[in-house]
Amino acid sequence: MASRLQAGDIVTLEGPLGIGKTTFVRGLLEALGHRGEVPSPSFAIVQPYEELDPPVWHADLYRIDDPAELDELGLESILENGVLLVEWPSHAGEGFFVDALALSLEPLPDGARRLTARVPSSWQGRWPFP
Repeated sequence: MASRLQAGDIVTLEGPLGIGKTTFVRGLLEALGHRGEVPSPSFAIVQPYEELDPPVWHADLYRIDDPAELDELGLESILENGVLLVEWPSHAGEGFFVDALALSLEPLPDGARRLTARVPSSWQGRWPFP
């Protein structure tokens, strides 16, 4: 998936606490070439990885109580030349990330996890991948 990311992409990750959203992001960032720590942005809200190509910003909206708070984050400006990875996108309100590749993780009774995706037209030809 990392090799198919393009500037302007938004990837959202939804699922319950502890399901592996941040772990997924860590793997994606490593595949993009990031070497080093990838902290959960739960308190910082947005963590930049500007050294990557394309640059990536990892946002965690868990602590956002009012979608109006998003204006202060400047997420729209990120998309001019970077990729936005968003945990807890539902905290942004209905319809905020409509053009995102929306990934959802859910636990299964046997302890495994299921990944489902809503794929926007901007990912045509890039999803699914081998």
